[in-house]
Amino acid sequence: MKIALDTESEPELDIASLIDMVFLLLIYFMVTASLVKSEGDLGLKLPGVVQQSVAVDMPDEQIIEIRQDSRVFLNGRVFGEEDQQEMPDLVDTLQRYRMASEAAKNRALITIWAHDEVRHQRVIDVMNACAFAGIEDITFTASM
Repeated sequence: MKIALDTESEPELDIASLIDMVFLLLIYFMVTASLVKSEGDLGLKLPGVVQQSVAVDMPDEQIIEIRQDSRVFLNGRVFGEEDQQEMPDLVDTLQRYRMASEAAKNRALITIWAHDEVRHQRVIDVMNACAFAGIEDITFTASM
């Protein structure tokens, strides 16, 4: 038995199901996507001015400057010689400063401002003077 083959017909691709799948995926991604609010739509409230009921005490701070030639300055006054490790005048001044700060109910703060080229021993001498005066709050700043 002979079967006749139709040579003129080409195979067809049924794209109707592909279009249905594309629409289903499009609907799925649209439903599951979260909406992102732009920054302009966000309601922001900036802080306003608030009256303080109690005055805030700002701590009093003194800056001790140690220059390159190892001279120590506090309020424009020189303390100690280059090779003098103990500085009794600086200790007395710092003790008076600490007592005045305690009387004003403030913390006594010292900032040591040392030059890059100064010897470390000189910074330690100033820290020892602060310790002898009873000041514990010491900070350091960058070089001049």
